[in-house]
Parts: sequence; C-alpha cells; structure tokens
Amino acid sequence: MGPGEPREPHDEGAGRPREDDESFGYNDPAFDDPQYSPDAGYARRTAYADGTEYDDYDDNRETAEYQRPQFTEEELEGLGPDGPGVPGGSRRVLPLEDEPTTLVSRYLFPTERYRGEWKRHWIHLSGPLLIGAGATLLLGYLAGFLTRQNIDGLVTAAVLIWIAVIGWVAWKVFDWYFDRFILTNKRVMVVNGIITRKVAMMPLLRVTDMKYEQSALGRMLSYGTFVLESAGQDQALREVKHLPNPNELYLRVVEEMYEPQAVEARLGKDGDSGDDA
Repeated sequence: MGPGEPREPHDEGAGRPREDDESFGYNDPAFDDPQYSPDAGYARRTAYADGTEYDDYDDNRETAEYQRPQFTEEELEGLGPDGPGVPGGSRRVLPLEDEPTTLVSRYLFPTERYRGEWKRHWIHLSGPLLIGAGATLLLGYLAGFLTRQNIDGLVTAAVLIWIAVIGWVAWKVFDWYFDRFILTNKRVMVVNGIITRKVAMMPLLRVTDMKYEQSALGRMLSYGTFVLESAGQDQALREVKHLPNPNELYLRVVEEMYEPQAVEARLGKDGDSGDDA
C-alpha cells in the first residue's frame, strides 16, 4: 500500500460484506424461529394482562366474520317511548296556519304576527241541535195527530213553527262557523256575528291572569272555558267558552305572553326546515 492510498482499519473492512456475496447473512437467532419465516408470516402470539392471547399481525390469517352486538332488554328499555324522562302518551299539538283566513285578516294590522285561529268546539252547538231534534219529533207527532182530526189550520201552524225552529238552528250553525278565537303576538281576539259583526280583543300585555276550566264532559271531549283577567275595570273579552284542546291552547297563549323570543325562534327554525325540504 503506497503512501497516497487511504488506510482501511482492520475492524471495518473485514466485516463489511461485498455486494456480490450471496452467502452473507446475519447471524441472529430471532430469524431462525419458524414462526417468523416468510412462508409462515408474522404470527407472533401476545397475551393481555388477563391471559387472553391475540395476534400482533399475521399476513396469512383469515378475516374474522363480523359479529353483531347483542343488547339485553334492560339496556334497550330506556330507549322506548316509556323510558325515563319521556312523557307518556302522544302530545297533541295544534297546527299553525301560514296565513289568516279572509274572515280574520281584515282585523289584523300589518305589524302584528298571526299565530292561529280556532272555531269553538262542536259542543257549542249541542243546545240548538237538541232543540231542533226535539222540535222535529214533537211537531211531527202533533202534525200527524191534527191531520187525523182533520184540523188543517193547526197542521199548517205546526209546520210553520217547525220551519222557524229549523231556521233558528241553521242560524246558530252559521254563527258558530263564523265565530273565531284568534291569537297574535300582541293580542287575543274573538270575532263573531253574521250580519252584525262583533270584535272583542285584549292586549297580551294587559292580561294579568288567565285560566281555563274543564268539566268532566269537557275533559272527555277535550274542550274548556278560558277566563282572562285584566288590570282594567271594563273588559271586552273576559270569558270564552267551548274552546278546543284547552291545554295546548293555554300553553300556546302563555308562551306568547312570557316567552315571545322562544316562539319566534321555533317558528323561524320550522320555516327554515320547510324551505330546505
């Protein structure tokens, strides 16, 4: 070795394999284990703390079949309609119309927001309908009896009385149809009358107390009477009878009185979801 050639240490050049040396290999006992051979794949078994064994990795193992999770009835009990925190039974929600009817729209000013209108419960017509049915039976029997007695004048009078009673019943039915209870974000109103229109209103800000009453029959048929108290002496609107679904209607009016922001937020969210749909 000449003076210009670099000196190679004995402990480096002797141990370095040549690239063309096919017989070179690492003498590591770990590679002699059959479980690490290329044909067997990496299938080393490892144990958890409780003694359960698992494979770290195995190229040749088969994919395990998916097992559906199993739940007991106790675990699923809280998810049903009768679970804790879920009110029992279905709650009836009164629908809100988008626009007032022509009967009501003429009494609303542009800056107030319409919340809904409701006709009185059909029990409001029970009196006139019973009178009409009773008059039909009674006058029909009387007309038949007078006809057999050949008293034609009284038969005509009985028929005219029956027509008058039926006309009165029809008038009551039409008056019930045009009778509406109206709720806006500023007031409650009652509009009724066919020829002579009557409009009674009370601002929500002036309502100091409100309650509803239900008789036993009212609880069975879902109607009640609303009583509104105001700070003023003269009240144009104090008692409204035979309103349908009084519990839901009561909650709706109270929410409009004390939580108007929540009503606006809910209606705005419902409107956005409807637009997205």
